[in-house]
Order: sequence, then structure tokens, then C-alpha cells
Amino acid sequence: MKPWVVILLLMQFLHHNLLAQQSYNNCNSALELCPNQLFSVTNIDANKTFCPGCEDDFTFCFTSNNSIWFTFTTNATGGAIQVDFSNLVFETNPGQDNALQAQLFSAAVPCNAASYTAVGNCVSNGTAPFSLISAALLPSTTYYIVVSGDMTGAGITAAAECSFDLSISGAAVDRPVPTITLTTGATSICLNDIFTANATVTDCPDTGNYTWFVNGIEVATTTLPTFQTSSLQDGAIISVETSCYLLCAEIVTTVTPAISVYSFPLDAGPDQTFATGSSTSLLGSTSAPVYSWSPTFYVSNPNSLTPIAFPEETTVFTLSATENGCTLEDYVIITITEELVFPTTFSPNDDQVNDIWEITGVSNYPNCFVRIFDRWGQEVFQSTGYSEQKAWDGTGKAGKLAEGVYFYIVELRDPDKQEFKGSISLIR
Repeated sequence: MKPWVVILLLMQFLHHNLLAQQSYNNCNSALELCPNQLFSVTNIDANKTFCPGCEDDFTFCFTSNNSIWFTFTTNATGGAIQVDFSNLVFETNPGQDNALQAQLFSAAVPCNAASYTAVGNCVSNGTAPFSLISAALLPSTTYYIVVSGDMTGAGITAAAECSFDLSISGAAVDRPVPTITLTTGATSICLNDIFTANATVTDCPDTGNYTWFVNGIEVATTTLPTFQTSSLQDGAIISVETSCYLLCAEIVTTVTPAISVYSFPLDAGPDQTFATGSSTSLLGSTSAPVYSWSPTFYVSNPNSLTPIAFPEETTVFTLSATENGCTLEDYVIITITEELVFPTTFSPNDDQVNDIWEITGVSNYPNCFVRIFDRWGQEVFQSTGYSEQKAWDGTGKAGKLAEGVYFYIVELRDPDKQEFKGSISLIR
């Protein structure tokens, strides 16, 4: 195949694939025109649907060749309309025409040519920017615009194909500009206070959901125009957006000034663990002049930052502090564990009494590692985790072990890496 043939085929391929039919090539998928917006469109590769009553079975001041379709709906008052065609760029293939045809019309039955009624002027030879104009469109009515390429004159063998810009304006489609405002309970709050913002929209029919942002990051979507949060930091900016109008929706948005969030240092100290019957010092700190601990009945002095705590069970202590009218809270958990007790004897003789070597308090260390050795240093038992189901019952790999002294190593595998060693007397 000759190179020029390959190039021609490639150009044809690109033409038909990059400039394929637009969705608005058909009346039933006509492009919705929004007022005062610019649409870039084309009738390149468009065709026509021609049969009795079909969408292209009309004769205005022209007949269809390669039609594309647009639609719009007038507002509640109707009136004048102007549809502007601009930036016309025609295809320039040999034998191809270079003029557009256009008509505005109403349709009693959508996309049924037998029901069309032409409205306003008709353009049959638009080679430069032009307009469709009508002085009195009906209110709340759907209208259509059909655009086709001209195909007349000596030597013309192909209908015009053109890319162009399209816009619609006038009293019949004008609508109020929607706005949205935000009101807040306060612009200065305390840390962790609930902040409330309420949106008010005007000239905004068919309001959609409200999308809320904090510092530009989406945080919530609500059906009602109210937003609440207790997670704001100092300088936070709240914004909201919603859509107005079902057809040709418009997005409206607004922002609050920066929110002042007052805070101060407050720390209830690290969590602690100790055995039943012991006590510890709480290690609170704050810059606030007023503070207290709760519950009060487990601390030596609730108005001291470092009181002695003596809970009888695991307890959450709350340190509350107030400064400049703001009250904050922080929490510390004091965990009470049973003291570890390692029995020195047990009697696994199946009398249901002391039949296992039971370590008191070991359940608080589920990852502990327990090993038992005989007097020659041979391991006879091991377990990761130790409970009644995993406890040593005086047996080894070969069955019941003889009476005597055995030795244990218990690694708690806790943050302090505690390890306990000792001996056990097994009595039968």
C-alpha cells in the first residue's frame, strides 16, 4: 500500500473517531441550554432521522441534512429570547457547504415533527455569527432548537459541518441569582464546645443537600441547612455549598470568618497500673487557676494536681479545669490488677482440690510465657497465656510426673519485661 493511502486512511480514522456523533445528535437527547452560559458544540458527523412524523420530518426555511438538537424551558413569566451563535469554524473538505441552518420551535409532542410550531426567525444560510430571536415565548414551556448544515448550490456534495459556541439569554429564561449566607451562634468558643452554623438561601428553588467544609476539607452532608461540630481548632473556617434549580443547577457557596477557639494546657497524666490495696500519685498539670479531680472519694485532695489515688477497682479519673470562662477535661485510667501469687505446692491427685498449679492474677497478662522444668533442667511444660484451661496439671509428654520439686520461669511480656522464677513441690 502506498504511503499516501495509509495517511489518508489514518486521517479518516481520526476524523470519525475523534469527532464522533454527539449525544445531542438525536432530539430525545437534546442538550439542555442554561441561561447566560456558553456551550461549545458541533454537528460534525451528525445525521438525520427522516420518516413520517420523525424528528427531522419538517420544512421550516430549510430541510434537515445533519441535525443536532437543543432544548430549554422558560421561566414563570416567559417573554423575549435570544439565541446567539458565535465562533463558527467550518470543515473545509472538497464539495462541502459552509453555512448553518437553525430554527426555534415548540413541540406539542416532543420530537414528533407533526407537532412542531416554528417560533421567531429562521436562518438558512448562517456563515457568520447570527441569532435566533423571539419576542414572546410562553411561560414554563419547553422549546427546541434544531441546527443543520446547509447543502445547496452548484458543486456542493456534502452538508456543512461546523463547530460553534451557543448561548441563550433574555427575559424568558432570566432567573434571580441565588445566594446563601451563614449565621453562627458565636465566632468565639471554647475548645470542645458545640459550634452551630445555619445556612439561609434566597432565590434558590429545588435546594439540594448541603455540603459542609472545615478549612476546605469536606466533613459532612446534610439535608437540613444546619451543621454542628465539637471538633473545631483555633482559626477554623466553615464553608457550605448547595445547588439551586433542578434544571441547569447553580452551585452557591459561602464561608464564615475564622472561628476563635480558646484552649489552654491540661493533662491528667499517664495511665497507671498497680496491684489491689496499693496507691499512686496522679500527675496532673495545667495553666488554669481552678481545677479539680473526680470521683473525689478515691483521691486524697480533689483540688490538688497531684493527689494520692487509692481506687479499689479500675477507675477513670477526670481532671477538670477552668480558665477565662472555658472548662476543659482530660482523663487518666488507673488499672487495678490482682497481685501475682505463685503457689509453692499443689497436689494433682484428681480429688478436685488443688489439682492444677493456679497462678493468681495472671489473667491480667494474656501474653505471658510459662515454662516448667524438672530438677535436671528438662522442660516438662510450657504455655503462652495461662488460664484454668491452660494450667499445668502435673503431667509431661510421657504422662503423669513423679512427686518432687520442679522449677518455673514466668515471663509476663509486659512493658516492664517482668520475669518471675521459683520452685514448686508436686505432691501426689
